[in-house]
Amino acid sequence: MSAWIGLGMLVIAGIALIVSHDAGSIAGFDNADFAGIVAALALIIFLGIPMLRSYRGGFSGAVRDAVFWGLLALGLVAGYSYRDQVKPIALRIAGELLPGTPIQFETGDAKSITVRIRRQADGQFMAQTKANGARIDMVVDTGATTIVLNQSDAAQAGIKLKGLRYSIPVQTANGTSFAARVRLKNVSIGPVSINNVDTLIAKQGALRESLLGMSFLSRLRSYEFSGDFLTLRS
Repeated sequence: MSAWIGLGMLVIAGIALIVSHDAGSIAGFDNADFAGIVAALALIIFLGIPMLRSYRGGFSGAVRDAVFWGLLALGLVAGYSYRDQVKPIALRIAGELLPGTPIQFETGDAKSITVRIRRQADGQFMAQTKANGARIDMVVDTGATTIVLNQSDAAQAGIKLKGLRYSIPVQTANGTSFAARVRLKNVSIGPVSINNVDTLIAKQGALRESLLGMSFLSRLRSYEFSGDFLTLRS
């Protein structure tokens, strides 16, 4: 029965929308708002009546569940309404619990963006970056003149590896190797973003972890190592 009632409401609403299309409103509501309200009521009837029947007289249980779902819905609406205020807090918590996650801080200068990265347990600063839109974790290395990507990360960033010329000598943990020069369209850490970044692609097996070098860091407004944090400003 509830299904037929819900279907009937949708049919009536559809007819009303067709008839009042030119007027632009129904009972004081905009056509789109009216359609949304009717659809929500139909869904409530379609799902609510069978759920109420399932309680079989258990009024207290029905009230308890209604309160629970009502509070849950209210929490979701509140979270969505204040999403801009909640997001920075969530990012700070993630940055504390997950080293490498960029933590954004508000500054007084509207033109300045500040991001902090927490040091890992092994002492390294691992930055969660996006290279050409692809998520790539890079070890921050001020001794590297450019960003250096290993083969798998380069492929993930959309670099065509076939045909690259590995003619530039680089020092790695395994000794001297050779790399190919390319340019990434964009590299970002959280909201800190740099376009057209010089990058080297290491030969297969020459580099275990990609490096975030000076071709990115030197183009920032500033960067600073302080205690367990690396602060980036752009």
